[in-house]
Amino acid sequence: MSDDATGSIEAPQASHAGPPADVPTLVPRATARLQLHAGFTFADAARQVDYLARLGVSHLYLSPIFAATPGSTHGYDVTDFQQINPELGGEPGFISLARQARDAGLGIVIDIVPNHMAASVTHNRWWRDVLTRGAESPYAGHFDIDWHSPDPDLHGKVLLPILGKPYWDTLRDGDISLADDDGRPILRYGDNSLPLSDDSIAGLAPFDPRGDDGAQRLHALLEQQHYRLAWWRTAADEMNWRRFFEVSELVAVRVEQPDVFDDVHALVLRLARDGWIDGVRVDHVDGLADPGGYCQRLRAELNAAMAARGVRPWIVVEKILAEQETLRTEWQIDGTTGYDFMDEVGAVLHDGAGETELDMLWRQASADSGAGISGDYDQLVRDARRHMLHRHLVTEFEGACRRLHACARADVATRDLTLACIRRALAALLEPLGVYRTYLGEHAWSRDDRLILEAAAEDARRAVRPDDPAAVDQLLAWMCGGPQSDAALREARARVQQLMPPLAAKAGEDTMFYRYGRLLSRNEVGSHPSTLAMPPDRFHARMAVRARTWPHAMLATATHDHKRGEDTRMRLAVLSELAPEWRARVQQWEAQALPLLGSAPHRPDGADRLMLYQTMVGAWQPQLREDDDSAVRAWLERIAAWQLKAIREAKRHGHWTSPDSAYEQASAAFLRTIADGDLLRGIAGFANRIATAGALNSLAQTLIQLTAPGVPDRYQGTEGWDFSLVDPDNRRPVDYDALRAALDCTAGWDSWLREWRDGRIKVQLVHALLRARQSHAALFRDGAYRQLQGEGARAPHVLAFERRLGDDRVIAATARLAARMVEPDRPAIAARHWGDTQLCVGDRSAQRWTDLLTGRTLDAPHGRIGLATLFEVLPVALLVRG
Repeated sequence: MSDDATGSIEAPQASHAGPPADVPTLVPRATARLQLHAGFTFADAARQVDYLARLGVSHLYLSPIFAATPGSTHGYDVTDFQQINPELGGEPGFISLARQARDAGLGIVIDIVPNHMAASVTHNRWWRDVLTRGAESPYAGHFDIDWHSPDPDLHGKVLLPILGKPYWDTLRDGDISLADDDGRPILRYGDNSLPLSDDSIAGLAPFDPRGDDGAQRLHALLEQQHYRLAWWRTAADEMNWRRFFEVSELVAVRVEQPDVFDDVHALVLRLARDGWIDGVRVDHVDGLADPGGYCQRLRAELNAAMAARGVRPWIVVEKILAEQETLRTEWQIDGTTGYDFMDEVGAVLHDGAGETELDMLWRQASADSGAGISGDYDQLVRDARRHMLHRHLVTEFEGACRRLHACARADVATRDLTLACIRRALAALLEPLGVYRTYLGEHAWSRDDRLILEAAAEDARRAVRPDDPAAVDQLLAWMCGGPQSDAALREARARVQQLMPPLAAKAGEDTMFYRYGRLLSRNEVGSHPSTLAMPPDRFHARMAVRARTWPHAMLATATHDHKRGEDTRMRLAVLSELAPEWRARVQQWEAQALPLLGSAPHRPDGADRLMLYQTMVGAWQPQLREDDDSAVRAWLERIAAWQLKAIREAKRHGHWTSPDSAYEQASAAFLRTIADGDLLRGIAGFANRIATAGALNSLAQTLIQLTAPGVPDRYQGTEGWDFSLVDPDNRRPVDYDALRAALDCTAGWDSWLREWRDGRIKVQLVHALLRARQSHAALFRDGAYRQLQGEGARAPHVLAFERRLGDDRVIAATARLAARMVEPDRPAIAARHWGDTQLCVGDRSAQRWTDLLTGRTLDAPHGRIGLATLFEVLPVALLVRG
């Protein structure tokens, strides 16, 4: 932050009062997420509008549409908040898409990125102006820059760590040249066009920067700039501006400042005012200095922009919640983007009875794999956090410590707290923190945050040196000081809390999720790998709370951030039901693999092998045949890309900036050897054997997502089977022609079930459920939630609930944990398995029900329906009275 930052401020009020509180929110019925880029533009999206409208969604949910780094595949590297990306078709293309969507009855929700921009010298005009004019730039306060760095070489300058090799080597080798840009001298380095300050170009004569003399003159010229060019490896230790996580290509934006908020949101508010968008998804809200204040202002401004339309916008935020954490209602938003639901629906479809066997298998696999993966998961996460603080987030950690140390020196009562002592105390406080971040000192609702931080402090006091507990106590006092604290303390507190999210994400999602491999279906964004399964009673209790508190939050089962596709996870969930068999299979494969491994120390270790087996089993596509050489090769290329990313993210055998080439090559060689022998046939055979149970889980997950309280999002193309892996695999092009054909098919449920591998069964289920949501829109938008019970021996294998609004009532029911009941050739359960087990529908007066999926009429004498009858056609059902 700049020296005048306060870190946390009261949210400015909108310039208009906006609509009254009872004005309805434009709540989507269901959304379809589309990933836009140069290969899939607004025009490409427009060609799918008719299909998505027929599928049954109400809104297109677009990835960021702002101008971004050329060639961006995701849009989060924004270069201009006030321009729609020309690569996507610009504003004319967006308006054309919006008009076509509106004509088809669809609205639009857009993804906005208030936390950061691309640190692109060439393409980000705000950033370029700062580099040209330094602290005098009108945009200097738009970015989180420390203009008073303790490093004298950076005082008043911006570190620019873009060089591919050390600074002097770059100069001496002639990699930087003088050039002309429309009559103004500039420097060229690769694709970068580096500006020169006005003072430095006065009287500048052309010179050849090659050779020692030229390099010295170039160095003298660079010393006059408002930036300091540096080797990219210096970023982690010396960066004097806040990044997005540890990505040095993304610079943080100070959106808590009123003028910056206005500049960042001008285009968004205009699109809302003109009726082209109905809501927004806010990316990485936890990165902001004051998330609550930001959300309040965004609500006020968007309400005012849409007041003339007589509606309020739908606002959801990307927010990772801990297992027992709740979202702040004071933020005045409609909920999260659904990672929490993705965790809950996944957990309820896992079998906790498999935990002991899976634990045993993991211990065996990880026994020879070194430190960092054996032991209590929570402790392993703490160890990973410690590693991140001292190796990868050094500049962010040191910046927070320096600001806290300045607070200590400013008060005679705390002046003896040394910088080293504060470093130890802060690390000990952050390592056990159980949430992504706290919101202390923002406003008046921080009691829960205080309790969270006090629990972390209790742990920290035991972990630090004997002389350091007092430092922990002082940190706690500073953190809980309230918004009336002085500016320096507010800034320090904001820095600490802005460090929390990258620390949590990089230690958890981007490290431990690739180290800890008990069951990879539980290693998902928003999930908690140490929690294998969730009992149905707990799941229903959470859904009931969701219906009361966050009825309009998003429900996600696949996202652009997921580690594994929704159907990959659902197949792997079967392993929790068949844990003894899975363990035996792995032991068999390990015996086969032993001669293929090569010699230590570079052969892939047991933990990485177990995670590879899981990935191959989970991602084996339903229609993939072992004798289809070209298809198998393409699939293996995807597995190899995942394997390389997994090794580097785990950081046990090298990492992205310092890879262990020998280990990576050995792992790749092992995968190639698997592909050429009996081991692949065994893996494929097992994948095919559990595939029908996995497909049944997928249908169950689909039913729950599309009927639970909230707004379901179908991530691009996942109405068909989704056996994707982590990005970029989960962002591959969608085969819309195949999806259209599947939607147009009229063969019927029996045929779709029998030929389930082609994915039509899932497309048709999504379509039928979205059609039901359309015909019962008010119920699914605002209806209450109530758990229903089964009776009989197989009662644990049914999950059912009721949605009710007035007299309108719908019951959703699905089979669960059915791996030992499912038929071998299709995801269905024979009647004999259900015996006399019944579902209690709870209304003795309603004798007759209709299944909205199949059209069948079912009798319910005494308020009960036999599950053999209920699931005779499909393993899922959606009932209405009459």
